[in-house]
Amino acid sequence: MNGGRAKRTLRGAALALVALLLPACAGLPTSGDVSAGLKLGESSQGVDILPVASGPIKGAGPEEIVEGFLEAGITTSDNWATAREFLAPGLQRTWRPAAGVSVDVGPETRTITSTVPEDQAEEADSAEVQVLLDLLASVDEAGAYSEALGASNVPFTLQRMDDGEWRITEALDGIVIDEPRFSKVFEGYPLQYFDINWSRLVPDMRWFPRRQSPATTVTQALIGGTPSEWLDPAVQNAFPADVQLAQDAVPIVGQVAEVALTRPAVGLDETTLSRMRTQLQATLRAAGVAVTQVRFNVDGRTLDAGVVDVVEPSTDIGTLVLQNGAFGRIVGDEISPIDGISADIAAISDPVLSIDVAADDSRAALQLGDQHVYLVGDGSPVELDARQGLIEPSLDPYGYTWSVPEGDPTAVQAWGSDVVEHPVANAWPTASAISDLRVSADGARVAAVLTVGKQVWVVVAGVVRDSSGVPIELGDIKQLIQVAEPAIGLVWLGADRLGVLVDPSSPRLITQMVGGPGTAEAAPTDAVSAAGARTAVGVRILGANGELYAHAGSAWRVVASGVSVLATRVGE
Repeated sequence: MNGGRAKRTLRGAALALVALLLPACAGLPTSGDVSAGLKLGESSQGVDILPVASGPIKGAGPEEIVEGFLEAGITTSDNWATAREFLAPGLQRTWRPAAGVSVDVGPETRTITSTVPEDQAEEADSAEVQVLLDLLASVDEAGAYSEALGASNVPFTLQRMDDGEWRITEALDGIVIDEPRFSKVFEGYPLQYFDINWSRLVPDMRWFPRRQSPATTVTQALIGGTPSEWLDPAVQNAFPADVQLAQDAVPIVGQVAEVALTRPAVGLDETTLSRMRTQLQATLRAAGVAVTQVRFNVDGRTLDAGVVDVVEPSTDIGTLVLQNGAFGRIVGDEISPIDGISADIAAISDPVLSIDVAADDSRAALQLGDQHVYLVGDGSPVELDARQGLIEPSLDPYGYTWSVPEGDPTAVQAWGSDVVEHPVANAWPTASAISDLRVSADGARVAAVLTVGKQVWVVVAGVVRDSSGVPIELGDIKQLIQVAEPAIGLVWLGADRLGVLVDPSSPRLITQMVGGPGTAEAAPTDAVSAAGARTAVGVRILGANGELYAHAGSAWRVVASGVSVLATRVGE
């Protein structure tokens, strides 16, 4: 083997043409006449532009072949047929592109090292090529996304074929896509699972190529797959393990998803079938598939499946504030009080540091000036937790108030309205400090900002509860994003995103998907806290001098003043 080594920065391969990508239809009609549905994978929305890579160029050397192969990862059609053109015939048959995705910074940061310099490629018959990636994230075979910062070395073996052209004979399964184009090639689909008590649906984000039919893709992932490992202890799948899809397609006919199941589905009871239908309908709609219902069949015979009731997150998007001693929803220049809570809070003489309101407005968890945690609702505040150094508390949808000392992240306790504490086991065992904690609206997940070693991480974990809803323990930590600056606020922005306010000296708001990438924007210069909403646009930020900020396009505008506390609600 030639001992010379050439090293250079990869350049992007030329793009051959532009294709039209047809995403799933997002409309969810609930009334009106039934009409013919869209064809499989078809959409009524406008099209997106997706670049498509070219195949191998005649006479290309080993490095150019590897470059072209990596670039071809953006072209998913026909099971990555373009990428397979760079492979030798034997590898074309065995290479598994869907095994995973490495998301890196971009082609300009990739570095290639070859055993055959370019000027010696004409004489050589084999070559070893190494590509160094500046990795940002990865997606596994099940579509689960994880941050994966650092360098990654990808090896290739190439041979000169009988026609004189170089082709890859050994390569790792999976593809490489740069971050700017990842979201153009892959789409995030929130699979829906039931919580432990079959009462709420919990999203589990997965990423699949956008050119695939969303209906078929998410149905296959839900019926044939399992929840993400970190979430698995807190949720359950209504589909039994022995029930599978009987066909490789889920046609949409008249906005009805026709789902053929294997024969074990015939013996299922009515409750199980109804849960299955409810779960799949919610998953399809969350994926943007225009369906009014799911219909199961076995060997062409329709199964009688109803639907089950699930608890829906609160749709109240009003902003809750403590302003000039009055607490409630702020509407223009007025405060609309909350029965049973506002009067109790207004009567408190001690400084109020934080307020978290139950979804049904029946109670609120407070932190007062002594940093102790209290519960109010139809009476004077009741002290729940008097430990030193507590962070702001978080109510969950089952009525439990979560509290934990900043310097002891493992000492999480959940307090019932009966003032009985319930220690939550396996809480952040590797962390040395915690600055923020928020339970999701479904109660099956909890987010936190932790210090682990010398690093600060935004993380989530599944919440394991008993049959009565008492939180017992947390599942394994899922690290979402590492932040370089201190966090000054953490909120939920809908079911699958978090808002993280960071850096007191130059505040930024990070919108982080749970199981996906994030974005960042400048926050008001005096930001001290935030309150969530169903979308990032609805987030509110409180300034140090009492100004309340809301989005005004890409900027922030003051919508109120004199606010001493920007309150949150369960799941925000």
